[in-house]
Amino acid sequence: MPRKAAQLSEADKHAAEGGAVAVDRALFVLSVFREGDTSLGLAELAQRSGLYKSTLLRLLASLEHARLIQRLADGRYALGAEIARLNAVYAASFSLEQVVMPALRELVRVTRESAAFHVEQGEHRLCLYRVDSPQPVRDHIRAGDLLPRNRGAGGRVLRAFAGARGEIYQKIRDEGVIALVGDRSPDIAGVSAPVFGPNGELKGALTLTCPTPRFSNAFRQQVLDAARALTRTLGGRFPEVVPGEAEVEGRAEED
Repeated sequence: MPRKAAQLSEADKHAAEGGAVAVDRALFVLSVFREGDTSLGLAELAQRSGLYKSTLLRLLASLEHARLIQRLADGRYALGAEIARLNAVYAASFSLEQVVMPALRELVRVTRESAAFHVEQGEHRLCLYRVDSPQPVRDHIRAGDLLPRNRGAGGRVLRAFAGARGEIYQKIRDEGVIALVGDRSPDIAGVSAPVFGPNGELKGALTLTCPTPRFSNAFRQQVLDAARALTRTLGGRFPEVVPGEAEVEGRAEED
């Protein structure tokens, strides 16, 4: 009998529970292609996936047959035409609402506070999607409302990743999340984090709001985790952040 590898490959570490090992490995091989890669050699594919070259060659043969991978004349491998076709099908059927709303509902379920998704709208920010807290005392912003872009946690996040200068904006870029009390309204606290798309573009700000007395430092990590998960769902990659202290800040200074 063949011996098992002493250590799990990266592909096997990411296997689906109850799934098919060969399928998991093949899909992981596709996932090791990164932005900027035009083609990869067998050695680099083996290094990134942690798979033996003999195993990798069998997987690549199946992927090539399905047109998900193409083998170039120089022996290197590139993504195949079927990837482009599937991307076109996905893009035509994609609905941001169908992805964002479940994330907001889950954040509200966990925190029992209101969650929203904000995007830039000229000199304002637009509350594109919103799920209200089940508690009767809450802020009453609705989807479709325009809010200041230079006030409130969501607005600050949008400005930070649009390149705004100032200590607070650099802190947001460093830590990936901001918690503010009384920045937009004296009685409201907000926590917000950015959400990114496949090409690293900012898709919007995921924001949690609550009456100031109900603010919890735990919201900071919960919002950051939710923004990371939503970014992954959208096919993006959340940047590495510098861990910050779990603290809430007061009204931010004008920049």
